[in-house]
Amino acid sequence: MKLKIGIFDSGIGGFTILSSLLKTRKDIEVFYLADTKRVPYGNKGIKQIRSIAKDICNWFRDKNLDALLIACNTTNACALDILENNLDIPCFDLIYSVSEIVTKQHIGVLATPATIKSFYYKKIIESKRENVKVFQQACPEFVPEIERTNLDLDKLNYLSDLYINPLLKENVEEIILGCSHYPLIYKVLRNRIDPKIRIIDPSAALVNKFNNSFLITKNHCCESIYHDNIRFFVTAKSEEFSKKVKYWLKFNKEITLVNLRSND
Repeated sequence: MKLKIGIFDSGIGGFTILSSLLKTRKDIEVFYLADTKRVPYGNKGIKQIRSIAKDICNWFRDKNLDALLIACNTTNACALDILENNLDIPCFDLIYSVSEIVTKQHIGVLATPATIKSFYYKKIIESKRENVKVFQQACPEFVPEIERTNLDLDKLNYLSDLYINPLLKENVEEIILGCSHYPLIYKVLRNRIDPKIRIIDPSAALVNKFNNSFLITKNHCCESIYHDNIRFFVTAKSEEFSKKVKYWLKFNKEITLVNLRSND
């Protein structure tokens, strides 16, 4: 019996969660929803993000999911309560998951403007551990650049320096990639951060938490990447998204265009 799992993001950021999931288990059927019509979420207001969260709940409601993996930090930060209250299933989120694995005192967070404005990372991490200080840095241009079909490495290197340097000046010991898109450019970021500073990808923490809740039987452990039971749904630009699936995930999949019935 396969577990029905929902994953959603504004675009390709959820590929980081999907990849982590596929590396660990094959007893799943995944419904991946990308709201490509409204990407990026991170530059929108909280009211609009909460409205979008309701649309997402409406779309997933009839999918008979066993669990929802919230692959969008912005929605996680601004509308977690809407997702949890409107979907009667376990919801696994990035921010709570990663807050349980930070180990140092000075923590940096790179995230979207909306996530930073919510102060959600700061509130959760500082409330969980004593004497921890969280320094935040908004990265408004990262997601649009990462969503490009062809990455502009010069631009990404420039933006990385722009966003990382303020955190380095605070002598942070760990940096959380507080947007699921950011691990896609991990190598770019790693090259600009002292090797002594740990870079944390919240997607791994989320998937570990999910796997601890839905235990994997020996027969369902993943020895190789298994992607037959993944279905992709987008709200716009299906052909472009198909190319991104092939580029980032290294396989071809049919992409289904859907309407979230929003007034936006």
